[in-house]
Order: sequence, then C-alpha cells, then structure tokens
Amino acid sequence: MSIHPSAKVHPSAVVEPGAVIGEGCEVGPFCLVGPEVTLGARVVLKSHAVVTGWTEIGDETVIFPFATVGEVPQDLKYHGERTRLVIGKRCRIREAATLNTGTEGGGGVTRVGDDVLIMTGAHVGHDAQIGNRVILVNHVAIAGHCVLGDDVIVGGLSGVHQWVRIGQGAIIGAVTMVTNDVIPYGLVQAPRGELDGLNLVGLKRRGVDRSEITALRAAYQTLAQEDGSFQDRARKLAEESDSALVREIADFILTKSDRSFLTPKGGR
Repeated sequence: MSIHPSAKVHPSAVVEPGAVIGEGCEVGPFCLVGPEVTLGARVVLKSHAVVTGWTEIGDETVIFPFATVGEVPQDLKYHGERTRLVIGKRCRIREAATLNTGTEGGGGVTRVGDDVLIMTGAHVGHDAQIGNRVILVNHVAIAGHCVLGDDVIVGGLSGVHQWVRIGQGAIIGAVTMVTNDVIPYGLVQAPRGELDGLNLVGLKRRGVDRSEITALRAAYQTLAQEDGSFQDRARKLAEESDSALVREIADFILTKSDRSFLTPKGGR
C-alpha cells in the first residue's frame, strides 16, 4: 500500500494493501479502495464510494457516494480473468453509478476518457470505450462493448445496446433505446431510436464554422435521399466532399461494425 503524505484518508475508510493513493487525494468516510486500485493526484472519493478491481482513476476525478467503480463484469462468460478499468482525468461519477472492468473476450479494458460526467445511477458495461467530454445523464445504461466518441450526450433513462458505436458529437434524446450505430453529429430520439437529423445545437456550441454545418446538412440529405445503399452514399461523400466533418461521417459508416446503422428518415 502506498499513500502519499498529502493524502487525507478518513479513519473509517478501508484501503487494502497494494492500493496506491496519489498526491492530495481525499478518501471519505466508509469508502473501500481495493488492492489493485491506483488513484491519481487529487482524486476525491466521497463517503461510501467503492473503488475495486484493477482500476486506475485519473487526476482530479471525483467519485460520489454509493458509486461502485471497478467491479467484475455483468457477463456470464466472465470467469475471473484479470481485466481493467481505466478512467481519465477530471471525471465526475455521481451517486450510485456503476462501472465494470473488461472481459478477456472484449479486449480486457473498459475505458473512460477525460472530463466525462456520469450522472446518478448510470451504468458503463464491460469493455465499453467512452470518449472525452461525454455526458451520460441519470440512469443511462451503456451495454458491453459499446464505443462512444468524444462529446456524445446520452439523455436520461436511455439504453445503448451492446456493440453499438455512437459517433463523435452525437446526441441521444431521453428515454431512447439505441440498437444500431449512430453517425457522428447525429440526433437520435423516439423510444426505439430514430435518426432524426443532426446535432446542430452541439455543432454551434462548439463554434463549428457555418460552411462546415452547411456541408454536413447537404451530406445528411445525400445519406437520406440519394440512390444506392447507405454504404454507397457514404462512399460518394468520401470521394466528393472537401469537408473534414463529412469525411468523418463517411469513414464511420464505411468502418466495419458489429451492428447495422440508424439511417435518416427515408433512407435505406
């Protein structure tokens, strides 16, 4: 066990032998820190937080009461293999959220990027890969093997099916079930997850140039209305567009996936 001299550990907390507690950390009352846990600098565990498993927590992340971070996967194929959970810097993991380690069959690592907000009761399943600045609103469920790009927002009480990819900058409305891949900058809503346009508000907030937004709108119409399969339309965009964001959408569609795609209304 290694506890930095500047760290504060409440007398009622349990820090098991082998844990590493970094500079300026705070471990609150009745917390549990397992033997293979590493807390970066200035990590805060509020009362009753559990951090266990082979888990690394990045600098300045805060874990709120009754969150359980680093427990074993909810996967019947898991048989005790040594797998990891890696959480980035400045994340906020709110009350009663749960994040599991990976599985041998899924690559062995569940990963959460920097500046991620995981709200009350949300779940991140085994082998999920969560990008930077992602927001998972209250009681969101991210199933195993999902991939969420940077700046994704998933609305409250929504679920994302295993193996689904959600591209950078997409937004999922509340109370939505997402069972297929979502293009970057897509807007998804309705109970069974329909692709209903682009996340224009998010693009504008990021300061994306108007010409790029215009190009994205035109690309969306191509995906919705042009002849050929969805992949054919994406190839056309990849070949003809000068927009980096449009090519990002095309590349996402043309990348091999374990799921099919949510397509624009009217698309095939």
